[in-house]
Amino acid sequence: MAARTSITVLTRLSKCVNLQSQSLSRVGRLVLACPSRTLTDLRAPPGIEEPPIPAYEARLNEKIGVKRARLLYQSRKRGMTENGLLLSTFAAKFLDGFSEEELNVYDKLINQPSNDWEIYYWVTGAKPTPLEFESDVMSLLKDHAKNANKDCRSTQPDLY
Repeated sequence: MAARTSITVLTRLSKCVNLQSQSLSRVGRLVLACPSRTLTDLRAPPGIEEPPIPAYEARLNEKIGVKRARLLYQSRKRGMTENGLLLSTFAAKFLDGFSEEELNVYDKLINQPSNDWEIYYWVTGAKPTPLEFESDVMSLLKDHAKNANKDCRSTQPDLY
């Protein structure tokens, strides 16, 4: 009986929500494991929207080579494709030539804001950049985003 109920729930779920088969199978495993739970039970508790993001802490004693490698990685793995493409191409082009101070400014820029969309909006000019993030690095990033040379940026650059 529980398996039949679970299949009915999955069928209704797949019709109501456009889920990919992989996501559907995850939900299916969860429903089959807990057949007595309803879909509303699977939501986050009220009042909890997202987990807290740790506060930005500057890494003062990090070796410059390690910092460049970390920032290159963080520029590539953003969680949203738009920033991944924009920041990875920027990092590949400019990080090797940045001084330690410029690397610190870039580190703060990509790691302090709690929302990646804010970075994207500032860089593309959709929203004004807060004064704390205005810098030569931000100006360089804004120029990079304009793509005056019409470079192809549909994929991230190769790693070395």
